[in-house]
Amino acid sequence: MVAVALLSNPRSTGNRQLLPRVRSYCANHPDIFHYEVESVEQIGRAMRMIAHVKPTVIVINGGDGTVQTTLTELYQGNHFDGQVPPVAVLPNGKTNLIALDLGIRGDPIKALERIVDIAKNGVESHVVARELIALSDGEATSRPVLGMFLGGAGLADSILYCRNRIYPLGLSNGISHLLTAIAVLLSVVFGIRGKYMPPAARPVSISLLREGQLAGRFSVLIVTTLERLLLGAKPAGGGLKLMAVDNSASAVLRMLFMSLIGRFGSREMDGIHLEHGDVIRIEGEHSSVILDGEIFEADNGRPIVLKSTPPVPFLRLAA
Repeated sequence: MVAVALLSNPRSTGNRQLLPRVRSYCANHPDIFHYEVESVEQIGRAMRMIAHVKPTVIVINGGDGTVQTTLTELYQGNHFDGQVPPVAVLPNGKTNLIALDLGIRGDPIKALERIVDIAKNGVESHVVARELIALSDGEATSRPVLGMFLGGAGLADSILYCRNRIYPLGLSNGISHLLTAIAVLLSVVFGIRGKYMPPAARPVSISLLREGQLAGRFSVLIVTTLERLLLGAKPAGGGLKLMAVDNSASAVLRMLFMSLIGRFGSREMDGIHLEHGDVIRIEGEHSSVILDGEIFEADNGRPIVLKSTPPVPFLRLAA
């Protein structure tokens, strides 16, 4: 048994500079089994190889697509006979949302050192349970894709705007995200439209099992199983946590103000919907959603169905 099995995707943007350091570190630590894939299609084979070495912890080093495909393969590939080791995610890619939720931030090599140390000295106090989002078309024969954070409606359009319009400018991630946020606010609050602005939000229908239906145009739509991504709000109950903000200046400004003063979610607010459920259906004409960085599209009569999975183990650095 090795302490850590590390899965790296050299084609991930973050690994262009990071991977040489990772390779050097692993070469000096024989208790790390380092497996590199050239494409996400190779991750299934990687998991079969990793299962043979019986690692204490599995670490994912890649972008959002690598993380999503690895989670899907881990929990549906049955490579570990139902005993999947806890998973950690190195800070990499554009968003690092899962890594941040698990308290893994800063320099990836230092994070890897800490994970190796935990794996050698006992992981029990660092293991946390997280449910996953299973995304499918709702058909019984479909193989769901698994992830932990989904953005839809205007939020998905804003993410795509950032990818397609802002990232190609070659700016840092922080500046790119700031420019995107400014453009979105100008569009929603002041109604500014144009070729270089984010697109207008399209109608979306959101159905929650036993909780009714939301329908309209939303500036923000988030579904997550993470703990820290609803601006401090914690919808009561488990399962999938949903936040939807109406596509109106008043609702968006109300959300921002309440978030800044640390009171978001403390009471009901007009135009802001906080819900939870085990099954969520999203439907709308050419309505994009983004699950952990990967794009999926709903349409009228062809909904996206989200379900929560049973809790699965992850490694959190702070005990």
